[in-house]
Amino acid sequence: MNQDYIKPDEWSIVEEGFDPGRVKSSESLFSIGNGAMGQRANFEEQYSGPSFQGSYIGGVYYPDKTKVGWWKNGYPEYFAKVLNAPNWIGINVFVNEEPLDLHNCREVKNFRRELNMKEGWHARTFETELPNGVLVEVKALRFVSIVDNELGSIKFEITPLNQDAEIRFDPYLDGSITNTDANWEERFWETLEVKKEADKGFIVSKTLKTGFHVGTYMQSEILLNDEKQDLGMESKEDEDRISFSYKLKAKKGETAAIVKYAGYVTDMNHDQNDLISAASKVLDKASDLGFGELKAQQKEAWSKIWEMSDITISGDVAAQQGIRFNIFQLNQTYLGEDDRLNIGPKGFTGEKYGGSTYWDTEAYCIPFYMATKDSKVARKLLTYRYNQLEKAQENAKKLGFSNGAALYPMVTMNGEESHNEWEITFEEIHRNGAMVFAIYNYVRYTGDFSYIPEKGLEVMIAIARFWHQRANFSKSKNKYVILGVTGPNEYENNVNNNWYTNYIAKWCINYCIKMIDKVKDGYGDDYDRVMGLTHLNEGEIANWEEVADNLYMPYSEDYGVFLQQDGFLDKEIIPVEDMDKKHRPINQKWSWDRILRSCYIKQADVLQGFYFFEDHFSKEELEKHFDFYEPLTVHESSLSPCVHSIQAAVLGRMQQAYNFYLRTSRLDLDDYNKEVEQGCHITSMAGTWMSIVEGFGGMRVVEDQLNFSPQIPENWSGYSFKVNFRERIVKVTVTKDKTDFNLEGEEPLDIVINGKEITVEPNSPVSV
Repeated sequence: MNQDYIKPDEWSIVEEGFDPGRVKSSESLFSIGNGAMGQRANFEEQYSGPSFQGSYIGGVYYPDKTKVGWWKNGYPEYFAKVLNAPNWIGINVFVNEEPLDLHNCREVKNFRRELNMKEGWHARTFETELPNGVLVEVKALRFVSIVDNELGSIKFEITPLNQDAEIRFDPYLDGSITNTDANWEERFWETLEVKKEADKGFIVSKTLKTGFHVGTYMQSEILLNDEKQDLGMESKEDEDRISFSYKLKAKKGETAAIVKYAGYVTDMNHDQNDLISAASKVLDKASDLGFGELKAQQKEAWSKIWEMSDITISGDVAAQQGIRFNIFQLNQTYLGEDDRLNIGPKGFTGEKYGGSTYWDTEAYCIPFYMATKDSKVARKLLTYRYNQLEKAQENAKKLGFSNGAALYPMVTMNGEESHNEWEITFEEIHRNGAMVFAIYNYVRYTGDFSYIPEKGLEVMIAIARFWHQRANFSKSKNKYVILGVTGPNEYENNVNNNWYTNYIAKWCINYCIKMIDKVKDGYGDDYDRVMGLTHLNEGEIANWEEVADNLYMPYSEDYGVFLQQDGFLDKEIIPVEDMDKKHRPINQKWSWDRILRSCYIKQADVLQGFYFFEDHFSKEELEKHFDFYEPLTVHESSLSPCVHSIQAAVLGRMQQAYNFYLRTSRLDLDDYNKEVEQGCHITSMAGTWMSIVEGFGGMRVVEDQLNFSPQIPENWSGYSFKVNFRERIVKVTVTKDKTDFNLEGEEPLDIVINGKEITVEPNSPVSV
């Protein structure tokens, strides 16, 4: 834990007291989004202190030219930037012509910031003395609508406390924005039009290179003591900006307010020539409904999301706040409504990492969306990758692979590789395995086998071809080997025979062959179509089998464990607990050379394989590997604690499982890795959900049946969650003494609890 200022609350993230040193961290933690757009929690009014301005639009990106000292053949030409979009939240506020700026105020009192997760809004309240001596109280509340995902709304109130005052509100749109992570300090946007129509303002912008057209818009209302005022307005327009200015008198104790409706429309959903008219229609609808009704709709929409996705925890506010924060951010990032979008690693909370899609989606996020949404949502995530198969084949071809082999990108916006670190782009090829595992996991959980003959088999064949070509025969080992890779543990680069990579490659080939046979037997037309497209024959399949059957798996006879890679035991093996704490986190304190030569593990690597393929290994084997590798793991990847939490629970080590759960659920809230100001770790948040459902709840799918083996942390009195299993919703409630199962719908469901099969009838709770 590196910060401890978030107040405990079951449904809200709360900060009390103004500290300029926390501003950027809070901008990340209090971010809001609706699956299509979102923003960091920047102040609406001007702020001259350190800040990280960020507003983002799903799917809109820029290919920033890769910056390297010298060019390597095959290097990706660009690093995809999640773009900081034109700013629509801005409202400059003046009191007797003195600007409201918390960085310059004499004193700030009673500062409180809240992210209300239950209803989906962000608010601030404070009192301050301006340099001109006027005391004011400020209340600001905003949200981005999940009912209309092109709309955001703000209500900003200011009350003079010690004298009458003239209040001036200057709402504006600003297209002259930049990215903090631009390689060449380029501008990524071109402003095409700045326009005023009555009391509406518009900026139409276009991204350079990619040519996305975006309309940013606003309209405002001015209130005095909640009564709408009919005021004159001044406007100012320049090359990249439009602002309006409203003045009104407020007596001491009276409240002046501005309501601002604003947001984005894009040519992803509208004709690029009609963006202003499309935005105008959104504004007309918003102003007709009014801020109060829009906020009520927001509350109702979020209540429906929480009805299915909430996890309740009794007796532990920190744990409850943590899981709800994770679930809230996942739903803010992706709601499954647009199959062109995906789950970015920072969502709408920051720019770091670039790209909108990592292997995290397949490895960690799909289980959450399968169980808390309709199965169609998870299928959209799989279809997203199917639609990018041709690009994945192009990526492999650039590296010398042939015959339709596919290498899915480590980072992407459109299917093309857009990450520019060599050891990740070209070596972290294990991500191909996650693509196939996600298909397997989807079919296992939903029972929807149709995805494989319709789409999935083509993906699996292309990936099997990659693994076959990537392996080579070693005479000295008399085995096939895979050289020059990086596993999930990115603290070891360019290694030979990473166990996890080799194991998932072998599994991918075997699973693909199994699915080819199944499609051939039951889906003849699809089989003929796919074989015709891929020109696959029995001889090629036999060559795959030769590699899979003889793929080398590094193993230590001395320790009785699979080794992360060749030569791992050449390292000096020193447990993390013996390291001086002043060296942590090592990714910020050590040179990269020192990290690579150390035994320390960023995240689960061998244990990642044991998590995916749990049924391939005995509990005793898991325990031996867990006890060998966990003491060497620094958990400096956000993806690490959740896997360890699940496996500690399997081993019955509930205190350790709980400690890992708390770390994954409060990773950002407590800033464990000292980097939250760069944005939240969105994709790992699905692992927090898994820590409870798969870890403490012990949920598995075995032979088409839901299985549970529930346990409960010592300091919890109970917890509950829902899962949508094959269109039947099961609520599981675990207490110290029993587990209750409640089934919604009309059909009964057979489940297995601690090895014993029971039948749950609809609306007839069963206690075990």
